[in-house]
Amino acid sequence: MSKVRSGARAWADEAIRKINAENNRSADTHLYSVPLPEHWGVQLYLKDESTHRSGSLKHRLARSLFLFGLVNGWIHEGTTIVEASSGSTAVSEAYFAQLLGLPFIAVMTRTTSPEKIALIEQFGGACLLVDHASEVYAAAAEVAATSNGHYMDQFTYAERATDWRGNNNIAESIFGQLALEEHPVPRWIVVGAGTGGTSATIGRYLRYHRHDTGLTVVDPENSAFYPGWRSGAADFSTGRPSRIEGIGRPRMEPSFVPTVIDRMIQVPDAASVAAMRHLRALAGLHAGPSTGTNLWGVWQLVAEMIAEGQRGSIVSLMCDGGDRYAGNYYSPGWLAAQGLDPEPHEKTIREFFDSGVWTP
Repeated sequence: MSKVRSGARAWADEAIRKINAENNRSADTHLYSVPLPEHWGVQLYLKDESTHRSGSLKHRLARSLFLFGLVNGWIHEGTTIVEASSGSTAVSEAYFAQLLGLPFIAVMTRTTSPEKIALIEQFGGACLLVDHASEVYAAAAEVAATSNGHYMDQFTYAERATDWRGNNNIAESIFGQLALEEHPVPRWIVVGAGTGGTSATIGRYLRYHRHDTGLTVVDPENSAFYPGWRSGAADFSTGRPSRIEGIGRPRMEPSFVPTVIDRMIQVPDAASVAAMRHLRALAGLHAGPSTGTNLWGVWQLVAEMIAEGQRGSIVSLMCDGGDRYAGNYYSPGWLAAQGLDPEPHEKTIREFFDSGVWTP
């Protein structure tokens, strides 16, 4: 006869139940069909991850990281959860920490926008500010150690916390939603890389299920992922932070798995903004800049398919909503201060839609 659990295992059991119940209550995110000229013969789909309760693609990652920490025995009742992030991961982790009644601390630089800090605090999180981006990792580890807490360390654990075989991961969801479409197996899936966890999950899933689908990863300026992938240097570093929220890193991260990626495209930051703005006019979808990075890569792949006479589909992600970026990426003043001029890139996109030919 089994006995009733008590103590730490009982708390962990209940925590896992709460997280799985939250997932069970949640509908899947929409897969939108984006209108393209019919004669192109290409269908584009965007999976809208902004509809998660914490507002972004990182909701999936945060859920997986919490479950990973719980089943490994790293998270207990009263554990302080610590993360090195000023972005959407911190917002999503704050949400799940609040769900479990755990304190949460996000370590970030002093340049983090008040809007992002407010989102983290909205879910009960606290923000610890440091002077330089290079300090956030060590500071997060120190806070976790001194508070008897747990450093989530998304950049190490993202690729191993998600079951890439299936189990309701984002790749399985995409293929399930495509099942009744004209081209249910897409020619390409296009994503960015922040931790590398999403690209690792999708790339592994494609290989495991033997799908004839290529994985393209787009990468912004300053990021180490593209040059590291191209050169094969696992320790490549630029030392410069990405200007596109949520993607790009100054160094190659442990969760980035280059060998599951079929192609990478480097995207100018101003082009990410241009494509983000174009999406709103094209499809009425108000997205953030990392979605724009995805689309700049998508348009190049669509143009190649047109030139080669290929018919098929492409899938990408709408990573988060544009409302989060009203004070920066949608602000002409902020863009000018950053030296970002999207107009030449918007012209490239307009000409592409007129001709079907990509000429950046």
